[in-house]
Amino acid sequence: MTSRPGRRAMDSIAITAPTEAGRSGTGSVQYQLRQYAESTLGKSSLHEAVLLPEGESLDEWVACHIVDFYNHINMLFMSISHHCTDETCPKMCAGESYSYLWRDGVNYREPTNLPANVYVKLLMKWVDSQLDDTRLFPVDLGHPFPPNFRAEVASQILRRMLRVYAHLYWHHYPQICQVGLATMLNTSFTHFTLFVTKYKMVSDTELQVVKDVIKILA
Repeated sequence: MTSRPGRRAMDSIAITAPTEAGRSGTGSVQYQLRQYAESTLGKSSLHEAVLLPEGESLDEWVACHIVDFYNHINMLFMSISHHCTDETCPKMCAGESYSYLWRDGVNYREPTNLPANVYVKLLMKWVDSQLDDTRLFPVDLGHPFPPNFRAEVASQILRRMLRVYAHLYWHHYPQICQVGLATMLNTSFTHFTLFVTKYKMVSDTELQVVKDVIKILA
């Protein structure tokens, strides 16, 4: 999967990656916002890390966080993907009470039950295509985000990302610990939940699947 052009594919917590072309220079809005997030994560609490820098665009702030969460989830899932197979995880679920069906309106026009590994791969590919769509995630300065960006585009992406976090906690946390990424998962997820609740991007109903994890990490 390729990272969205014009935004640095980096991790605000611990992952480093090469700078991309486009609006990724030190003078770009995205770079400055992400530097702000990084410095906050390193020096203060995650509660402060989600606060919008004064005078900045909330749409841009949301977009930058989506890219970061995408990178976190991609790395975390890939680290345990050999444990998530058609046999071990025949459906995308989080415990016995929550199951998720895949629909993208193109190849899967109706909600379809899929093994978790297939679901996650399709989800990440779908997110990647969303990030690459400059109508949804504009690259050039002066090109505004669509009016429905936060309410529909970003919200749907973040709701689907939540399902991967939930699957990792319910079904693969021991494997995450074995590969030494428990701290990264817990920090990334805490950052995620603080962000989506602060800006009302994911409903409390959707978060019920991980309410016990949220309580433990609070």
